[in-house]
Amino acid sequence: MRFDNRLLDDIRARLTLSDLVGRRVSWDRRKTQPGKGDYWACCPFHEEKSPSFHVDDRRNRYKCFGCGASGDHFRFVMETEGLSFPETVERLAEQAGVAMPAPDPQAARREHKRASLVDVCELAARYFQEQLAGPRGVEARTYVNKRGLTPQTLSEFRFGLAPDSRDGLKKYLLGKNVPEEMIIEAGLAIKPEGGRPSYDRFRGRLMIPIQDERGRVVAFGGRTLQPDGQPKYLNSPETPLFHKGVMLFNAHRAREPAYKSGRAVVVEGYLDAIALHQAGVHEVVASLGTAFTEDQILRLWKFAPEPIVCFDGDAAGVSAAHRAIDRILPVLSSGHSFQFSFLPDGMDPDDLIKEKGLAGFEAELAGAQSLFEAVWEREVSVARLDTPERKAALEKRFGELTGAINDPLVRRGYQLDIKFKLSNLFFQAARAQRQFGGTGGNGGGKQGYGQNKSFGQGKPYGTGQAVGGSHLPGGGRVQVPLGPHHGTERMICGLCLKYPYLLDQHLERVAGIGFSDQLHARFRDVLCRMADPAQALSAEAALREFDEPLQQLLAEVTEVSAEDGRARPTGFSALVQRFPLLKNDPPEDFVEAVFLHFLDVLELKRLEKVLEEEMQAAEADLDETGWLRIQGLSQDLNRSREECTRDEGELAERGKKLRQKPAAAAPMQQSVNLASRAQASSHGGLNVHAATVGHPSDAQQGRAVAPAGEYPGDYSGDYPEAYSGDYPADQYGDYAGDYPAEYFPDSQEEGAAPRPNASGEGDTKSNESVGPAFADIPPPF
Repeated sequence: MRFDNRLLDDIRARLTLSDLVGRRVSWDRRKTQPGKGDYWACCPFHEEKSPSFHVDDRRNRYKCFGCGASGDHFRFVMETEGLSFPETVERLAEQAGVAMPAPDPQAARREHKRASLVDVCELAARYFQEQLAGPRGVEARTYVNKRGLTPQTLSEFRFGLAPDSRDGLKKYLLGKNVPEEMIIEAGLAIKPEGGRPSYDRFRGRLMIPIQDERGRVVAFGGRTLQPDGQPKYLNSPETPLFHKGVMLFNAHRAREPAYKSGRAVVVEGYLDAIALHQAGVHEVVASLGTAFTEDQILRLWKFAPEPIVCFDGDAAGVSAAHRAIDRILPVLSSGHSFQFSFLPDGMDPDDLIKEKGLAGFEAELAGAQSLFEAVWEREVSVARLDTPERKAALEKRFGELTGAINDPLVRRGYQLDIKFKLSNLFFQAARAQRQFGGTGGNGGGKQGYGQNKSFGQGKPYGTGQAVGGSHLPGGGRVQVPLGPHHGTERMICGLCLKYPYLLDQHLERVAGIGFSDQLHARFRDVLCRMADPAQALSAEAALREFDEPLQQLLAEVTEVSAEDGRARPTGFSALVQRFPLLKNDPPEDFVEAVFLHFLDVLELKRLEKVLEEEMQAAEADLDETGWLRIQGLSQDLNRSREECTRDEGELAERGKKLRQKPAAAAPMQQSVNLASRAQASSHGGLNVHAATVGHPSDAQQGRAVAPAGEYPGDYSGDYPEAYSGDYPADQYGDYAGDYPAEYFPDSQEEGAAPRPNASGEGDTKSNESVGPAFADIPPPF
C-alpha cells in the first residue's frame, strides 16, 4: 500500500522523535540539550560505552556516528521492532491519532471479511478456554500439568480444549449469531458432501491458538488427547486469514526478544516453542510442521541474520533439516544464513529442557553447525570416494547445490570453499587407499599458473628441517622452508584457505606477488588456478596438481583425518595459534585489511631487494641513469614504508577495540570469523611484522628488531595461560608441549627444568626446532 507524503509528515509532526527513541535509550545528561532538540545516547543498534547516537528533533532524524545507523520515525520502529513499513505506519498513526486513509472499496470489503473472520476465531478461542477450565477439561488439565506447563504459560498462550463433541463449537458460534458459512470459511467446521450437516473440525483435542504478527487469533493447532488418536497434531486449513507457508508460530512474541538478543531459534512444533518460551528462550518460533518456504525464510531473516534451526536428532528431524537446506540455498544473500543444531537422538527441546535445564539447551545451541557445514556433512557422509567416477559425482552434486544460489557473491564463496575442501578430502581418501592396500594415488605436482601466466616465482625449495612433532595424517611432516619471509608467505596461504573470498577478490595481486619459497609459490599457484574463473581447476584436477608436500600443507591448515578415514575440521588451529585474533568474530573489512597488509609487506621487501641489487650494481658502474633509477626506487620504498607504518597504526587501534569485545558464542560459523584478541605493543602499535620484517619505525624509535622466529620484546609475557604449552594431546596430537621455550615467555623461568614434550620427556630440542607450520610468525596482533 502506498502512503501519501502528507500522511507521513503529519505523523512525524505529531510524534516527537526524541520521545519515540527515548523509550529504548537513556539520554546522556551532559551532552543532551533538550531546549535545542539535541539529544545524545549510547546507540541502541550496537554496544558502546560513550554516547555517539544523536537525535535531532528539528530535522526529525537520528544518526549514530559509531555504526552509521540513521533514519526517521519509521526507520527506527522498523529496525527496533522488526515491523514492515505498512505495519509501522499503522502503529505510529494510531499513537499519533492520525486517521489512516480509507482503502478502495474492494480492499475495504476484503478487510471487512478478514476482520469478521478474526472475530469468529476470537470467539472460538474463548470457547476453547472456557471448556479447558470447566468440568470437561479434567483430562486436558492433567495432560498439561504432566508436561510441566505453568498456569502463566497456559494463560499467555491461551490454551483451550475442543470437547469430544460433533458440533459443540458450531452450536456455540451459531448462538452468537455467526453464520454457518463463516464458521466453515474460518476453518472451524467441515461441510461434508451429499448435503449432510457440517461438524466441528477439532474434537477431543488440546487447542492452541495460532496468532499473526499483530497478535490476533487466525487459526488453531490441536493435539489429540487419545493415546492412539490420529493425526497426533491437526492444524487449521488454509483460510483467508491463515497461510501455513507464510506464518510462524509465536512470531509476535519473539520479534522483539530476537532483535535484542540478535538471535532467533526455530523449532518444529508449537509445543516445543512454548516449552522453550517458558524456560526463558523468548526468541523462539515454530514452523507449524511444514517445510520451510521462501516467505518463512525471509521473515526469519527479519528476526536475526543467522537463525538457529533446532530439530530433533532422529531421522525425521535430520530429514526435515535437509529439506530446509534445499529451500534456503536458492535465497541465500550476503550477510544472511542459517545455523543447524541437532539435538541428541530421541530428544526434543522439551525433553532436553526437562533433563538438562536451560544451560543444557544453550550448550546445544552453542555447538550449532553453519549452513555450509550442514551441507558439507550431508553430502560427504553418504559419499563413496573409492573411484574417480564417484569423486566426480560428489563434485557434480556440490556444483548443482551451489549453482542454485542466486546471490553471485555467496555462490562464489561456497564454490571456492567447497573446492578447497574437496581437494583435501580427495587427497585423504587417496592416502587411505594407499595405506590399506589400494591403488589410488595422485600425480606429481605441476608448477606455474598456466602456459601464459606463471604464479610460481619462488626460489628453489630448500632442504628445510622437519617440523618438530608436527606429524600429519599418514605420517607425513610439513617442512619449514628456508626462505627469508616464509612466515608471512605461509600466513597468506593460510588466510586464502580460511577466507577464500580474499583470494577471489584479490586474485591478480596474490597471483603476482613474489614468494621467496618455492613450496609456497607452488601452493599459491594451485589455489589461484582453482579460484580463477577462466581456468576453474576442479578439486579432482587439483589433487593431481598437488604433490605430497603441498597436500600436507593443505591438510595441516584445514583438516586432519581421524582413524576412521573421515576428514574432520580442526578450525585452522595451526593458523590460529600464530594469529590469535582469528578465534572470534571480527568484521570482514578488518580481515581484509590485515591480509592486504601482509601483501604490502611482501611488496615492501621486494622493493628493498631491488634497491639493494641496484646499489650493488652502482658500486661497479654508476651513471646518471642509474642514479635516477636509484632515487626513484628510494622514493617508492620510503613511500611504501610510510604506508605500511600508517596501516600498522590503524590496525593497532582497531585491534585494541576488538580485544575489548567479548568472544562470540557461535564458534562453528563458516562465515568470516576474526578474533578480538589484540596484542598491541607498549607504544600503541601492533608491530605486525617486527620479527620478520623490521619496519623503519622500529629502528627510528630505538626499538630492537627481533630476528626471525623470535618474539619482539613488546610481546613478551602477553600470552594467556591457555598458550603456556599445556595443549591437550587428544586435541592437538603431537603439537602438545613441543614448542621451543621462546614461544612461551611466561611459562618457564630461567634455570628451570626443560619443558616436558608430548611424550612426557624433557624437551632438549634447540631453538632451531619449531612448532606447527605457522610457528615461525610472531603474533600479528
